[in-house]
This record gives sequence, C-alpha cells and structure tokens, in this order.
Amino acid sequence: MSKLNAGAFEFVPGRAFALPQKSQTPPSKPPLERPLQAEAPPPAPTITLNIGGSNPPKPAPAPIPAPAPTPSPAPQSKPAVLPSVSASTAPSQSSSPVPPTNKVFSTERAKTDTTSIAKEVQAVADQEVLKDLFGDVKEHLNIVFIGHVDAGKSTLGGNLLYISGGVDKRTMEKIEKEAKEAGRETWYLSWALDSTPQERSKGKTVEVGRAYFETSTRRYTILDAPGHKTYVPSMISGAAQADVAILVISARKGEFETGFERGGQTREHVMLVKTAGVSKVVIVINKMDDPTVNWDKGRYTEIKDKLTPFVKSAGFNPKTDVTFIPVSGYTGQNLKDRVAKSICSWNDGPSFLEHMDHMPMVDRKVNAPLMMPVSEKYKDMGAIIVGKIESGHIRKGDSLTLMPNKSVVEVAAIYNEMEDEVPSAICGDNVRVRLRGVEDEDISPGFVLTSPKSPVRAVRRFEAQLAILEHKNIICAGYSAVMHVHTLSEEVTLPALLHYFDKATGRKSKKPPQFAKKGQKIVALIETTLPICVERFIDYPQLGRFTLRDEGRTIAIGKITKLHDDRVDEVTEGVAHVSVAA
Repeated sequence: MSKLNAGAFEFVPGRAFALPQKSQTPPSKPPLERPLQAEAPPPAPTITLNIGGSNPPKPAPAPIPAPAPTPSPAPQSKPAVLPSVSASTAPSQSSSPVPPTNKVFSTERAKTDTTSIAKEVQAVADQEVLKDLFGDVKEHLNIVFIGHVDAGKSTLGGNLLYISGGVDKRTMEKIEKEAKEAGRETWYLSWALDSTPQERSKGKTVEVGRAYFETSTRRYTILDAPGHKTYVPSMISGAAQADVAILVISARKGEFETGFERGGQTREHVMLVKTAGVSKVVIVINKMDDPTVNWDKGRYTEIKDKLTPFVKSAGFNPKTDVTFIPVSGYTGQNLKDRVAKSICSWNDGPSFLEHMDHMPMVDRKVNAPLMMPVSEKYKDMGAIIVGKIESGHIRKGDSLTLMPNKSVVEVAAIYNEMEDEVPSAICGDNVRVRLRGVEDEDISPGFVLTSPKSPVRAVRRFEAQLAILEHKNIICAGYSAVMHVHTLSEEVTLPALLHYFDKATGRKSKKPPQFAKKGQKIVALIETTLPICVERFIDYPQLGRFTLRDEGRTIAIGKITKLHDDRVDEVTEGVAHVSVAA
C-alpha cells in the first residue's frame, strides 16, 4: 500500500497508527536534450515490386561496409547529429533529400498491378481470337433508334442508309415513287425501314426494323424501335440487342414538349434502354430545319437543358455517356458531313457519323461461353433463329444446347446482316443461324443458344432487387406482372416480398415488408410458370436485368441477385410419374 501511495497511513493489526516514513526518492535525471538537426535525414529505403513486367535494371551491388574507425572529435561550433541508419540504395552523403522515384505505383510504368496484367492478357487473347476468326475486321456496333412517336426515327434511319450506301439510289427512287403514288411523298425515307403495308399506311413503326450499313471504320446494325406506347414490348426487345441508343428528339415547337411530358414516350424509353443494358446515349435533336426552329441555338440549348437532368436521373453520366448532336434527318444535314456555317454558325461539334465512328468501343466478351438470346424464329429449309451474340463466338458445325429445353442442336449455317453466309460470328454480331436437330415449333423468342460446357441457367424462382417506378396501388405478395428480360417476355408473380431498403441508410430490413409502393427499393421472390433462361446480374448483366410492366406502363426495373435451383423439383416430378409393376 505504501509503495503505491507514499503519503498514505500504514495500518498493521496490533500496532498503533504510525506516520509514514518518507522514503528517499532517487534524484530525477535531467531531461534528454536532443541536438539541433542541421542536415536533412537520408531518404527511407525503397522497395521495388515487379510482378510479371519488364525486368528493371538491377542496382549495382553495394560494397561491404568496412568496420567504422573511431570518430575524431567534431569541432565545437557544429552541433552533433544523431547517427542515422540508411539503406545501401539511399546515399546518405547528399545534403538534399532525393525523391524516391521507385515508390510511384503506376500500372503504365511498372505493370505491377495484377488486374491490369490480367486485362492486358485478356485483350491480347481477344485480338488473337478475332484475327483467327476473321483476320482484320471492322468493329461492329448495334444502334437502336428510340424516342416519341413522330420524332423522325425511321426517316433518320432511312437517310443514314441512303447516304452511307446501305440502300442504292435505284431502290430509293423506287420507294419514293411508291410513296408518291400512295400520297405519302414526304415519308419515302422512312419506308426504307418500315416495310409492312400496315406501317407504311399509318406512318407508325410497329415491329423493330433492321438494317445494316458500313462506314470506312465500322459496321453498324440499325434497330428501328417503335415509338408508340402500344408497341413498347417490341421496343424493349430491340433495345436488349443494342450497344448504343440514339434518342431522337423533335425540335419542332410543341412536339418536344408533348414527347417529354408525363404521358410522352421520351421519359419511358430512356429508362427502358438503361435497364436493357445500353451504356451510351446519343441524343439527336432532329427537325432543326423546321420553320419553327430554323437552326436556332436558343431552342437547341433549351432542349439540352431540360433533358440533361432527366438523363442523369435515369443513370447516365451527362459528361461521359451522353452526347447532343443537332441534325436534320429529312435533308441529311449534319448526318455525314458537318452542317455548313452559313446555315448553323454556332455548331462546332462533329457530324453524327463522325461521332459514331470515333466513339469508344464497348467491351466484348469474345472468350466467354456462348450466349445468344433468340429474338425471332422462322422456318426456311430448317429452323432459323435471329439474335445478337451476347458473349463468346460461334462457328459453323458447332454442337450447342438450346435452353431451357436442353435440346442438342448443330449449327448448319450462319448468315450475317447482308444475308451472306459466313463461317463464324463473334460477340456483338446480329446473326441468323440455321439449326439442325430441332423444329421451329419447339423454339420460342427468349430461348438462349448456349455452350454445352457451361449452359445458361434455367430456373422458375429467383430473388431480385426491384425499384418501383410508378404504380397506382401498393404492390403486395401475390402481385403478377409481365417481365421483360433480354428478348423474353413472361408473366411472373411475386409470391413474397423479402426485404426493403431504408432510404436513409440504404440497409436491408430484417423483417419482410407488408407491401411496396412507388419510389421504394425492395428484394422480392419472383416465380414463373415455366423455366426461363436468366443469370445473376453480377455474372452476366445482359441476362440479369429486367423490367416489370403492367397495364401498359413500366412498373419497376430490377436485377437478379440469387437463383433458386429447380433440380429438386425436376426429381420429384420425375418420381411422381414412376409406376412400379408387380
């Protein structure tokens, strides 16, 4: 006790209280005075990492230090310097600190980052595969035209085909003559893409029109989506096959406002292409030659300022993912050649095709397992399927699997956009494939042609994150809607709502919510009657994102987080039909 507190009384049983004896404390040492530092300390030893990159020049071997002689007494005028330990690579004699150059950890210089090395190896491998398959080939882009009805999507697409040589002059004159006879003289450009009598008579696109053209640097497939709200399911299947979306906006007074208001399709189309997996949007402000606009900069700026915040809220970055280009689809100004300064003095940007030719290319998974969702099918000397190859590559003679029916098929022939037969096709190509070993009645849009080694998953139940966009009532367990995923549209039910996300913290709730309403994010269990081909969003984004529609409106967008295996159900179904004979 006395050791802990020197001034405390000491109590021992059987003795009287006694004052504590003052212990003699040793004299405290004087504080250690550090001498002033006159020289800068030597730099710390540097460590060089080199994983798989080019070998750096080896440093010269440091001489073995001799035993230090006894130091001579330093002059009194200089303060003593504390001895410092320095590595052999750091010169201690220099008076100024040398910046450690080897510490800069950059993938460009040292190539020491494993992810960058993996990406580099993958890119080289992909290039080799491309060269093996095709030799030196032009890059291929799928572009979808979206926007409100009568914005000029088909006219713009038809004029693009004409000025790039996709449609020759003779065919165009024939179409123009037909349009004149029908009393639709100004519609002749759109008739290059709208081919059915119904579309030509009404002037409205119903199905997704397909066309193909080339420039000096790239190949393009045009997907002309319908703008009318009745045909939104067709528009979704077109957007699912696209790499880049071209949002066509009419600059004519009144038309832009109608398309952009609550009932217009401009807002819904932007949301749907983002959900369909399109990462870049080119906003083409069309009809700039209209008498109500006359290439007015004020009108262009007004439309741009109104659209930018909305496009940002849909999930696109206005600086990197969105480009605004003023054009005239009917006259062809600013499509191929830049618009003349005499007509539009304020525009300094590139023309439409200039911008498309120099856009950063989208990533292609050439070496991944084959995944090709079927968008159309028909019979022509065997079953023919149409679709975009989402990943991998395909060759004539390959033995593949058609999911979810697990039909083993053989590739009899591959046709490109020009209906020419080709020996092989790669990720990103829109192709027609003739299959052997399956009838066209056994194929439906939404089936996936896949590699037998790692086939796409076919499930009836899965969990997904949903963002409720708009709905009149609340959504409860048991709610049913139509799900659009890649090229498939299927009726689904929500047997259970599992979690909701707190808006303030972003955390998942432990208790399941009773209902979901507009603006909420939830995790729900989704069930279909028949197996459908889907994947988790983190594995294959294109096969893991979807939209839910009901009553002609987009209710929610979502991504698949977990797949529930159906193998147990398959076994029980198989056992149910077994009969044991006595």
